[in-house]
Amino acid sequence: MKKDIKNLIVLPLAVLLFGSCSTDFVETPPTGLDVVENYYRNQSEAFNGLVSVYDLMRKNSGGFENMITMFNAGSDDQFAGGGNSSDGAGIQSFSNYTINPNTIPRSYFKDYYRGIYRANLLLVKIPTTVMDENLKTRYIAEARVLRAYYYFQLVTMFKNIPLILEPLSADRFYNVTQADPAEVYAQIELDLTESIANLPMTVNVATDGGRLTQGSARAILGKVYLYQNKNTQAATELAQVNGTPGGVSQYGYSLLNNFNDLWSFSNKFNSESVLEVAHSAQGSSWGNWGGNSDEGNTVNQMVGPRSYLKLGAGAPDLPSGWSFNVFTEDFHTFIQGDPRAAATLLDVKALKTAGQADYIGAYQDTGYFLNKFMPKMSDVYSGPGDAVLNYRQNTYAIRLADTYLLEAEALGGTGTRAQALLDAVRSRVGLPSVAVSLATIKDERRRELAGEGFRWFDLVRWGDAPTKLGGRGFVAGKNEILPIPAFDLQGTQLVQNPGYPN
Repeated sequence: MKKDIKNLIVLPLAVLLFGSCSTDFVETPPTGLDVVENYYRNQSEAFNGLVSVYDLMRKNSGGFENMITMFNAGSDDQFAGGGNSSDGAGIQSFSNYTINPNTIPRSYFKDYYRGIYRANLLLVKIPTTVMDENLKTRYIAEARVLRAYYYFQLVTMFKNIPLILEPLSADRFYNVTQADPAEVYAQIELDLTESIANLPMTVNVATDGGRLTQGSARAILGKVYLYQNKNTQAATELAQVNGTPGGVSQYGYSLLNNFNDLWSFSNKFNSESVLEVAHSAQGSSWGNWGGNSDEGNTVNQMVGPRSYLKLGAGAPDLPSGWSFNVFTEDFHTFIQGDPRAAATLLDVKALKTAGQADYIGAYQDTGYFLNKFMPKMSDVYSGPGDAVLNYRQNTYAIRLADTYLLEAEALGGTGTRAQALLDAVRSRVGLPSVAVSLATIKDERRRELAGEGFRWFDLVRWGDAPTKLGGRGFVAGKNEILPIPAFDLQGTQLVQNPGYPN
């Protein structure tokens, strides 16, 4: 959230919450300090605590181990790419389904638990904080919704996870066991349903851009219901988010007129944004890359072509990248003729053939690059730190076209409203109506949301992953969830997920 909540972090809370330890799954406070006991005394300190809970939203697109590039790599639309077959063991092994407890990066399991720990700590401390009671109620609601979102991310990735609702010390960690997924989902629903009314309908994006609202919390709840096949409840929640298809919802959401505008680095917290992850250029460097003080968007660097060189006026002026997440030939064929194709996929191979540009083809190169997150030379940071780590494009965890299509899916892909929702997404880019069905909704999600990190989760939710990903090595009954990192099993009561070695 830039001019946002994240800019206001102060050193004492950084000392308290940003360190790590051998059991950073639960992020125990550093020993020898009394900061925890002395903190959360007033509104300023409570606000800083809330900031630290929001901080883990950066997992979507910050650092090498981000959600977008990882889950793009596991889909049928993109390869891992990168420099070579060993460029990131986690992303490579997920892309070819050799992933195992030793190759999966620990951060996908532990990072969201860091956010959960911070939420739990704030929720324990804030009742005694001296501050306005209405504001306190809002902070509690925000912390609970963020905790719910982080648990949703964890349960959809790993399924069998611990449910921790209070700050745990290191000695208690080793006795933690996994909860029934139904219990985790029930807690997620409880946190959301008890918090929505205590959030504002809208926020001033100039000062509070990125903070939770009733609309963003309802959108999360709608997804939570849909992932459990509670379609009636999902449709009800998502309808409140969406309002009249193509219009302005009660929360002020509306589709942008121009699809291309969604990907402008400066178009932050726009009317289509429901839940947005904030990035800024603040001097990030290799020393803090992927850590709590790293504010840059790493997806921007990862998806660019290696050693790119503009040769002619017909080529865009791009910085060089790392060649991750190249699109497959199958997706290139699928997106042809769609008005969103140019904003989604940049055919650098064609530019090279035409003598307009040059680049070095990297691992699994197809020449088809992810244009939604492709920076221009004008986006390159020139301040202190390392330029490649300081891109500032925000990313969408949830946007309105997504919730339109989720609601249409929850409605079973039939009926007047489902048709109107599908039509609104298509008409925004000048496409004619097609008869609504689950098949047309699936195709529309593939086109509209390509490269945004949702495709793998869609395929798993629909039960289509074995068919679509079998050629990659996907095994039904195993690869719908990720292995728990081996390190996080050592000396604990946790049990490895089925199909993976202990």
